[in-house]
Amino acid sequence: MIVDTAHYHFLAWKRLAAEFSIELTEDYNEKLKGVSRMDSLDIILSIGGIEMEPTQKEALATKKNGWYLEYIESITPNDALRNVVPFLTELRRSGIKLAVGSSSKNAKPIIERLGLTQMFEVIVDGNDLTYSKPHPEVFLKACERLGQTPEQCVVFEDAQSGVQAAKLAGMRCIGVGSIHVLGEADEVIPSFKDFSTDTLFTVFSALPKT
Repeated sequence: MIVDTAHYHFLAWKRLAAEFSIELTEDYNEKLKGVSRMDSLDIILSIGGIEMEPTQKEALATKKNGWYLEYIESITPNDALRNVVPFLTELRRSGIKLAVGSSSKNAKPIIERLGLTQMFEVIVDGNDLTYSKPHPEVFLKACERLGQTPEQCVVFEDAQSGVQAAKLAGMRCIGVGSIHVLGEADEVIPSFKDFSTDTLFTVFSALPKT
């Protein structure tokens, strides 16, 4: 995780849900994190007991995405999570290969807005996927493109579905956020503050440095 886009997704989904008199709470929003656009829409519609044709759902998902794109227009390099850029820089200097694995179809433009494209050898996003998290496809594709094995990979995740996807991929996972939400991860940290490559190798001593 590099930037908190969940807030912008929440604003867009909440706006769409309001059109159907559905109150989208923060608790429900946790279920949407790391989930594909159409799966998120299905979750919201199920809250209101609403069924509709696939073409109607596509139109709603497109509307929501339009609002989301408006919101993220304001993203700048200053919106990267605190301490994450120094950590990424340290990983690069240590020779560690980096990849982004996201269910979002907007991951690449967001990384560009943050000015971090050069940090990553591989970016796998929703445009490359058949399945969304918690299916492990996103991480397995990133792993393959990096030329690594799952056992050599560590995933940083802020969403429960992402943690589940990482574990299903056979990778070790560090949750960044609440242990109540991310407890299935191998390790949970509140933030990237004081987290370094030395800490990473201490936690996962078997992880190769190259």
